[in-house]
This record gives sequence, structure tokens and C-alpha cells, in this order.
Amino acid sequence: MDPELRDPDVFGTLYRHHLRRAVLAARRVLGDDSRAEDAAQDAFLRLWRNPGGYDCSRGDLGAYVSVMARSRAIDLWRSERSLDRATERLGSVSSRGAEPPDPEEIVLREDRGTTLRAAMKELPEPQREALLLAHWGGLTMAEIATATGVPLGTVKGRLRLGLEKLAAVPALR
Repeated sequence: MDPELRDPDVFGTLYRHHLRRAVLAARRVLGDDSRAEDAAQDAFLRLWRNPGGYDCSRGDLGAYVSVMARSRAIDLWRSERSLDRATERLGSVSSRGAEPPDPEEIVLREDRGTTLRAAMKELPEPQREALLLAHWGGLTMAEIATATGVPLGTVKGRLRLGLEKLAAVPALR
């Protein structure tokens, strides 16, 4: 343990000196400044509470704090993912208790899906690709233009034409 870590003035100087590096390490995991700052703060708090955890003979204090911040960021990321999965499970469990869908509605939805897939196959490849990237891929028009290497105006035209052709299919109205 470095005895200077118990001195609040020394610790404050070390904090200011190494904070940026710790936040950057956490940001790489979390992708968010605010949560990365929280992870770095937790790392420094752990160091303050247990300065004996740091052994100066094993390496640089900045590297030690950065690894601690990164570890805390991974913990935060995992807990968020776990919460997301639990929320999804809760939603699926609660929807099971809901009124079952009307069998006629299920058949109509399946027929509509079959009709849509057949209509999509009839579209020219560029229009089909643009629609798939926009609707199912969740891309914006600008992102589609970048991904496909075509001008934005062309992407807009392909989407408009494709949607017009799908709207002309009577079973999809």
C-alpha cells in the first residue's frame, strides 16, 4: 500500500491526474459519458476506502484505477443487460395472461404476411433492399445511402416507388 493514498490532499491530486484516463476506460465499455464518470468515481471511491488494494510494486496507479473503472463499467453494463432481459421476460409472462388473440385475426395476419413477402419478391432488387434496410433494418435514409453507396435522392426514390407498389396490392390495403 502507498501510505500517501491516505492523505486527502495527495489523493485529490492523484484523482485529478488520473480521472480522465479512468473515465475513458469506462466509456469504451459503456459508450456514455455520464455512466462512465460514475464508474470512474466508483473506482476512486474503492481506492479511497481500501488503499491497500493498490500495490505500487505491481504497476502504475493510473493503470490500476483504469482497470478498476473498466471492471465497474463492465459490471454496470451486465446489470443493465440483465435488467433488460428481465423486463422482456416479465412482458412475455404478463402477455401470456392476456386474452388470447382471435384465431381469425391470426389467420388474417399470417395471410397478410404471406402476401407481403410475395409482393416484396416482385419488387426490383434496389427497391426491396431499400425497404428492408429502412423497415426491418431500422436505418434512416441517409444511413441507407451510406450503406449502399448511392445518393440520398436515389434512396428516397427507391423507397417511395417500393411503397407505392406495395400500397397497390389490394390485400395489403
